[in-house]
Amino acid sequence: MSENKQPIFEVSLDEVLHNSMMPYAEHVILDRALPRVEDGLKPVQRRILYTMYELGLTPDKPHKKCAKIVGDCLGKYHPHGDSSVYDALVRMAQDFNMRMPLVNGHGNFGTVDGDTAAAYRYTEARLEQLALELLRDIDKDTVDFSLNFDDSLMEPNTLPGRFPNLLVNGATGIAVGLATNIPPHNLGEVIDGTIAMIDNPKISLKEMMKHIKGPDFPTAATCYGVNGIIEAYKTGRGRVMVRSKCEIKEDKNCIVVTELPYQVNKSMLVQSIAALAKDKKIDGITDIKDLSNGRNGINLVIHYRRDANGQVILNQLYKNTQLQDTCAINMLALVNNEPKVLSLPQILDYYIAHQEEVITRRTRFDLDKAEARAHILEGYKIASDNIDEVVDLIRHAASIPDAKEKLMARFGLSDVQSQAIVDMTMGKLTGLEQQKIVDELTRLHALIADLRAILSDIGRIKEIIKNEMLEIRRKYADGRRTEIVPAQDDILLEDLIERHDCVITLTHAGYIKRLPADTYT
Repeated sequence: MSENKQPIFEVSLDEVLHNSMMPYAEHVILDRALPRVEDGLKPVQRRILYTMYELGLTPDKPHKKCAKIVGDCLGKYHPHGDSSVYDALVRMAQDFNMRMPLVNGHGNFGTVDGDTAAAYRYTEARLEQLALELLRDIDKDTVDFSLNFDDSLMEPNTLPGRFPNLLVNGATGIAVGLATNIPPHNLGEVIDGTIAMIDNPKISLKEMMKHIKGPDFPTAATCYGVNGIIEAYKTGRGRVMVRSKCEIKEDKNCIVVTELPYQVNKSMLVQSIAALAKDKKIDGITDIKDLSNGRNGINLVIHYRRDANGQVILNQLYKNTQLQDTCAINMLALVNNEPKVLSLPQILDYYIAHQEEVITRRTRFDLDKAEARAHILEGYKIASDNIDEVVDLIRHAASIPDAKEKLMARFGLSDVQSQAIVDMTMGKLTGLEQQKIVDELTRLHALIADLRAILSDIGRIKEIIKNEMLEIRRKYADGRRTEIVPAQDDILLEDLIERHDCVITLTHAGYIKRLPADTYT
């Protein structure tokens, strides 16, 4: 074989496809499209929030350019296209997509008409107050960290997630061979349901649904029927019919639409209604006006002829447009890096277990810190009780290491305690400072005893979770937006035709004709 020719390897196509596709599919499933059950976030969302946290973009600080946030996230944690990061950032700021937005945007962040956000060099953002609850205690070793893409930094595998974000804000994502579609829920209801499950781990689904009644969409609208909701909560899969909120004003011959199903594009909806009216597929519509604005929300006015029946036209619109839409629920999330379809109790069960671990690790972190501080203060106290001898010993020592060794030998101090004593300033020798040491040591001993009691009692841990979640509920929960009503029969063909008297005629040739009674002669 000549030097210029490359060797040729014969490999079966099955092997090539398998070896190429499997890593790609695994990457999309684990690192891109699906949320984790603990914090309800996809990797890009988690990295954006952590980047903003590191930048100090808290609600009490000014907004910063989104270009800065996107650049930092790309450079540190997310080695993909800038559009993927910015699109995820924008979505977390849109109040018509997120039930409880996690990012506070400043500028043009898109509209319900499908208008895209302005370029990231124009827009600014910072964290919402509620987003801090997802990140709270992350500096206290509450979650595991792993190396980033170039092994230069550490990033969190999940966030502490102090409220069940997977249910509150929902999730949509398409992976390879898998898809997830979890609808958003009401924060207060989800917290009530979580607390009910902490109190009674074997709670029935029927009892659970007294707290979590069903999806609560940011765009409100009306859910028709509970059977689909029950099926979704029981098995992880179900279908829910969502209908716009419409009012027929017969005196003005119009239908007013004030709420739309979740993720329906308003401008495309208007175009589809206009096309149906133009093609005479829905007869009677004369005009459509979009009077929506940022202050008063959705306001579509559909005018119809005086001789038309408003209810029949509305039924036809429900049947043929997205004024009525079906929400397919598929509650798929990552559990221990495995995609699983989860029922509502399973989601809450995994979430509660995560919170128990968070509180345990936070308590252990606080305990280690308190014990380390108490250890140093105990050294200070020994030094203050023997102040003259300590000062004389240090004064006659040849060097700092020599002084440390003598202190350790004379008073039985540890290396850390002796180092703290030789570093101690003369101001610590005053009577007032000595009293402060005694007071702080007393407080720390009480704190250490309490933290040890928490670690030894799972009941205390659960009580802490409940109290902290109730505080989040008190601060951030709002009323339900989506009304849930019992299912009515599907719209039948007869519902689309106005009732009136008619005359049926049969000709000699065998033709049959129907005419309104008032036009028959």
